[in-house]
Amino acid sequence: MKLEKQALLEALKTISVPGEGEDMVSSGAVTNVVTFGDEVIVDVTIKNPSLQAKKKTEVEIMKAIHAEVHQKAKVKVNVKVDAPEKQQKNEIKGKPIPGIQNIIAVASGKGGVGKSTITANLAVSLQQMGFKVGILDADIYGPSIPMMFDVQEEKPLSVKVDGKQKMKPVESYGVKVLSIGFFTRPDQAVVWRGPMASKALNQMIFDAAWGELDFLLVDLPPGTGDIHLSIVQAMPITGAVVVSTPQNVALADAKKGVAMFQQESINVPVLGIVENMAWFTPEELPDNKYFIFGKEGARNLAEDLNVPLLAQIPLVQSIREAGDVGRPAALQENTILAEAFEEMTRNSVEQLVKRNTDLPPTEAVKITTMAGCAAVK
Repeated sequence: MKLEKQALLEALKTISVPGEGEDMVSSGAVTNVVTFGDEVIVDVTIKNPSLQAKKKTEVEIMKAIHAEVHQKAKVKVNVKVDAPEKQQKNEIKGKPIPGIQNIIAVASGKGGVGKSTITANLAVSLQQMGFKVGILDADIYGPSIPMMFDVQEEKPLSVKVDGKQKMKPVESYGVKVLSIGFFTRPDQAVVWRGPMASKALNQMIFDAAWGELDFLLVDLPPGTGDIHLSIVQAMPITGAVVVSTPQNVALADAKKGVAMFQQESINVPVLGIVENMAWFTPEELPDNKYFIFGKEGARNLAEDLNVPLLAQIPLVQSIREAGDVGRPAALQENTILAEAFEEMTRNSVEQLVKRNTDLPPTEAVKITTMAGCAAVK
């Protein structure tokens, strides 16, 4: 007994691809049919990866051949699955925030380099220049922005916007602020896993009545981790500012922070590096500089990485005092700190204008699990 290939194909036309409707031959699902006497081998490709679909395909082909061609034909079916890649279910779909023109992430490779101090003073300096500014304190595990703006005891109010209840940011020195610190007690540790922290951040981003802002500054936690990925996935970051001290251990981590934003899968423009604690100047010797953490380390790093050095901020006693009493040092007039922060802010705005002129708007990042686990070198 010899099985005719044409008869086999006609039989296969009587069944359809699982979940697609078109018959197996016309759809191209049947890729090959080979006969050897009373034996037939059918190669078929389907898009449904489930075991049930594969089994159903095999059974349907056998039934069709036995019913339409020969009842005792020996049928072997090879089912190959060609399924399109699925997005990870936990992927956050980023979207622009209505009314916010620019979103700047302020990051550091390690803790203790003054990242929140830089964020607070950058915000105040921008506000003094006439811009509308907000701060999202995304440092979930160590929120310090409320203290720096003297609003630790404040709580965001609920307001109705377009029929929906939203959080109204707390305002201080003309800057709108939201922080997880508003929702926890000062003596309460935030012990959350990544997904829970990401959910809290998304509520502060999208369930807040930010209004019209020229700049939203995002104070990120130290390092390069889950919160950072959640932020760049949740909203389109216009650019990033990386903060470091001059010492080698901080520079090594700052380099990783720059590398994180420059990864192909993230691709957020780095506006520049701020060298904090660049030198120590005692109050009684205002013209003296003591390079206790090293000299011009961040400047050299900026040159090596081909990114701008936005400013060198000196370490003086008043900057610590200003942070402790909740009045950012940039509010002081005619001081070396005020001048340094003004220079930092001017350079940041200049780099942002250049970035917006030369590059298209940043898209929110779509990161799969594997991309999210990529090492930052």
